[in-house]
Amino acid sequence: MAVGARARMINPRLGTYFSIFAALYTALFLLILIFEQLKFNEELLRVFFLAGPIIIYAAIGLSVGTNEILGFFAAGRRVPAAYTGGLLGACSLGGTFVVAGTGAFFFSGFDALILLIGTLTGFVMMAIALAPFYRKFGAFTVPSYLGRRFESQGLRVVTAAVAAVPMLLVLSAELRIGGAVAQRLVGGSADNLILLLALTIAVSTAAGGKRSFTWSGVAQSIALFMALLAVATTVSVMVTSLPVPQLANGPMVRGLVRNEVNEGLQLVNVWPMAFQLPGEGFAVLTKPYTQPFGAIGPLAFIIGTFAIATGICASPWLLPRVAATPGVYEARKSLGWATVFSGLALLTISSVAVFMRDFTLDAVMSERLGPLPQWLARAASANIVSFDPAATNLGFAGLKFDRDGVLFALPLAIGLPSAFSYLLMAGAVAAALVTASATTVSLAAVLGEDVVQGMSWEPPSGQSRIWVVRGFIIVVAFAGAVLSIVAPSDPLRLVLWALSITGASLFPIMVLSIWWKRLTVGGATVGVLSGFVAASFAILMGEMGTLSTPSPIAGILGLPLSLALAIMTSLMRPEASRRGLEVIRDIRVPGGEIIYDREMQRLQLRKQARNSGQ
Repeated sequence: MAVGARARMINPRLGTYFSIFAALYTALFLLILIFEQLKFNEELLRVFFLAGPIIIYAAIGLSVGTNEILGFFAAGRRVPAAYTGGLLGACSLGGTFVVAGTGAFFFSGFDALILLIGTLTGFVMMAIALAPFYRKFGAFTVPSYLGRRFESQGLRVVTAAVAAVPMLLVLSAELRIGGAVAQRLVGGSADNLILLLALTIAVSTAAGGKRSFTWSGVAQSIALFMALLAVATTVSVMVTSLPVPQLANGPMVRGLVRNEVNEGLQLVNVWPMAFQLPGEGFAVLTKPYTQPFGAIGPLAFIIGTFAIATGICASPWLLPRVAATPGVYEARKSLGWATVFSGLALLTISSVAVFMRDFTLDAVMSERLGPLPQWLARAASANIVSFDPAATNLGFAGLKFDRDGVLFALPLAIGLPSAFSYLLMAGAVAAALVTASATTVSLAAVLGEDVVQGMSWEPPSGQSRIWVVRGFIIVVAFAGAVLSIVAPSDPLRLVLWALSITGASLFPIMVLSIWWKRLTVGGATVGVLSGFVAASFAILMGEMGTLSTPSPIAGILGLPLSLALAIMTSLMRPEASRRGLEVIRDIRVPGGEIIYDREMQRLQLRKQARNSGQ
């Protein structure tokens, strides 16, 4: 299909629609800002800032509902590259990287670059090694791709079971971080707010599957990027007179280094992701901001970066998004946009962390000369920081910051109206919703398509097929909420576990399935299972302290085993199926028919022939 023909498939009004949404979101913020200045009821304003966007997201998802197969499972393969890229960027971050990642940059400085480098590297690897070829194949889920690539129903079900684990971990993490942020915004019970977010996901995605998720998710992504950029840019202008916070890092960091040297901060051997729970003080975490490599060392930094990159690259909740683009060219282009959007967001949160580190250092230094700044008292009342107000020499050791509250302390530190804090919280909730929705829809499709229907190559009729996945969307959303409530854990840890497991179990097999013709179904099955088992065991050993590698990245140690066993098993029986070789040839050619759609048409014709023969 020519590029011009593909372009004509895209709704030309999409830009107008989302411009209207951005304008409405901006108007909502300005209205809240005006009402705040008029001393309107603060609790009501907070509720309005949470409920308003949620109602809009649900309305968007319901309005684009569909009962058409291609629309429900692949958004009609009509999503422009820029929208897909923005959605991929937001989904890769989620509320966890936005909220907890800001705290990681705040405490660890250089070491937290593991999040930025790993994410961006993952998208580059996806663009080169997987995305174009996955788009040419056109499968709706990763297990469907592997099952049909090797003509193995068993491999399809095994991959589905393995892929479900990291998706559940990510879903639980995002609902927990989203519920915690919503609690900061409106108060009340975090558990009830988690259930509210699960209900929002179910309502906004069940009607149209990936079509509903795409358009509600794009709106959520816009809300996230608008919130981050609006607050960070405002602070940057006030502090540096430079309206580009990502470029203000340099001068700010140089000043930080000088002041930290004057304060005599010592390097402490600390794993940058070792914030099991918020509330850790600087006494155990502080080191010079630009000093690299605490306890992890350069090797562990590389391992952690690789764990995140491989997990992003083969993610079963991210990679299938490229199947919604009009063609292979757009799939590659969407990864370029994803790199831009995720990089912009990560650079922005790192700027927020630099600003907060500078404000905190100033507070510690000024405490010797006079009273503490008022913003610390406001942050303490918001449960972001705690300290002893009676201390005569507070210092860093006396400040205990909530890691997951650092992002929301910035407007307080600079003296902005509370509406800016509400904006950031609403953006963080949107970030949690977009990733939680992506994992919910992807996991529901895996359960419906690859587990329930995994024993048959011929899917049921369109309506029953769609209703099965709709039911799973509701079940998965609330199952994730229940898991988040009954088994609370640090969201950042859960997401890093998920990425490590994905990188160990799915990444090597996905790459080999495209780039090594001799990979057999036995090798693929052994590789997926061994990678999953080894990754899970390594994480468990890391949690028990019997492994020197920290558990958030320990899972990636299963990748070499998965790769080696997949190759060895394949070489024991080197003959690859004739169809498998034909598939490899087809997916390496950008143009032509979509393989999955072609096979579905053939199955449909065979079914009609059998029915007519009866």
